[in-house]
Amino acid sequence: MGSIVALAGQIGGAKLADGLYRLRGERLTVIVNSGDDYEILGLPMAPDLDTMLYTLSGLADPKRSWEPVDETFSCFDMLKRLGGFGVGGRMPFGDRSLALPILRSEALRNDNRPTEIALDFCKQLGINARVVPMSDDPVRTQVITEAGEVRYHEYFEDLQCEPAVKGFFYAGADGAALSPEVLDALYAPDLEAIVICPANPYHTIAPILAVQGMRELLKSRRVPIIAISPIVGGNALKGSAAKMMTELGHEVSARSVALNYYRLIDGFVIDSEDIALEEGIRASGFEVLATKTFMRDTDDRIALATDVLKLAETIRNKKAEEADA
Repeated sequence: MGSIVALAGQIGGAKLADGLYRLRGERLTVIVNSGDDYEILGLPMAPDLDTMLYTLSGLADPKRSWEPVDETFSCFDMLKRLGGFGVGGRMPFGDRSLALPILRSEALRNDNRPTEIALDFCKQLGINARVVPMSDDPVRTQVITEAGEVRYHEYFEDLQCEPAVKGFFYAGADGAALSPEVLDALYAPDLEAIVICPANPYHTIAPILAVQGMRELLKSRRVPIIAISPIVGGNALKGSAAKMMTELGHEVSARSVALNYYRLIDGFVIDSEDIALEEGIRASGFEVLATKTFMRDTDDRIALATDVLKLAETIRNKKAEEADA
């Protein structure tokens, strides 16, 4: 049983990573999007990373996975009462949710790398897998909208995802380096598969792939790369992916997501609801699996993770047969 590397972010990505974690434990490394990171009140917020930590540690609220269960909001309410400091119109951040940013801020002041900080959080939370940011260097997703260019968190928080999206770019990605921990995971001699978890392809997965050398390294490893569609029946399971696809002039479908990963992936997983698209996607050169991708509970997470790894095994065996032919 080999090791697995997952590229992930958002709630859907955290859920599948949890399924993979329950199957592979310490043999899993999750490379998390940090392009959406931002600062508020001087604190470094890492929404995708923290969601992943809460999920894999079992601390996540079942309905609001981006924060711990039993969250309270006394600090946020007091900030608003004292004048807001710009937090008044934002999604409230909870009292327990402040712990990770506070400790992250202190660790960064002491010259610890973001990856070292994330791995220490894993240790403290009892997570045996490695959860690491995509780079120790800052990369920030910029959304080009009809109203101008803004950082992703401004588009999401301040503009409520309302302006039409015209494009994206990932500031700092071309100069960002892959950390030693990311390189160790991807160069692991027992690497079995690379999984692109279901998440927005534009502001969650694309920033990871944009880090200098990432896409080339993934392709060079010659192990199955499997992506899972976040689109089911023409709709995004979570977030604004469908809206963005429409505004960018793309068909809102699993097939459109698959083509976004053209020349990178070997296999693509779609929901059973989209089985009519299976042959069309396969014609683009991908192995395709139609299965249940909506993860309502832990059993669903494990079942999807199992299906993904079985698809990777099928692709690996097929490539071995072709090499022997």
